[in-house]
Amino acid sequence: MGEPATEETAVLRAEQVTKTYQMGDVEVRALRGVDFALYPSEFLVLLGMSGSGKSTLLNILGGLDIPSTGKVFYRDWDLSEADSRELTKYRREHVGFVFQFYNLIPSLTAEENVALVTDISPDPLDAAEALDLVGLGERRNHFPAQLSGGEQQRVAIARAVAKRPNVLLCDEPTGALDFKTGVQVLEVIERVNRELGTTTAVITHNAPVAKLADRVVSLADGAVASEVRNETKIKPNELVW
Repeated sequence: MGEPATEETAVLRAEQVTKTYQMGDVEVRALRGVDFALYPSEFLVLLGMSGSGKSTLLNILGGLDIPSTGKVFYRDWDLSEADSRELTKYRREHVGFVFQFYNLIPSLTAEENVALVTDISPDPLDAAEALDLVGLGERRNHFPAQLSGGEQQRVAIARAVAKRPNVLLCDEPTGALDFKTGVQVLEVIERVNRELGTTTAVITHNAPVAKLADRVVSLADGAVASEVRNETKIKPNELVW
């Protein structure tokens, strides 16, 4: 999948984005002039060591944070000029998030956790349909405590995709899981990308995961270190870590 690398077709685009945090007397430069683009329906892996700026970039692309300098565009919408209300609208209507930790509400069933999103989305998937997509249709009435870590993460993915987002942003989605369970979660993310055509970016520090991607962008010290397009991709069940 993936479109030709042209600015005109980019779903998300960052132009010379910097991000600086003030921690006491210390100034931390998390991003240093990053140029980045994400194209329709592609599966992109954002690779880098801890502290390389991956999560900061993803948070800015997802409207959870704003750049110190530079521009961020969702299609032709300049997000760097958006106010908090507009960014909330952008996140609600266009972006699905999957994090390392599942953030499920313990007192709600799997289906009820997913319905939290479908109840506020203009054109959602049915919650049960979203759970079927991630292979958990038969466990929709289970509470998080009755689910394994991998199953909880799949519920989190169902919740993220139930609102039919244009973009799915995943920050270390297998970071809290063992290898076998992590592969199952990656299979679900790959299926969402393939079957729904959802533009997908996955952050990881595990280099082998890059073999799943259409394109791999590596960050180091807050800057893009390399960009590679995979001529051939493998399936998650072919991964060896």
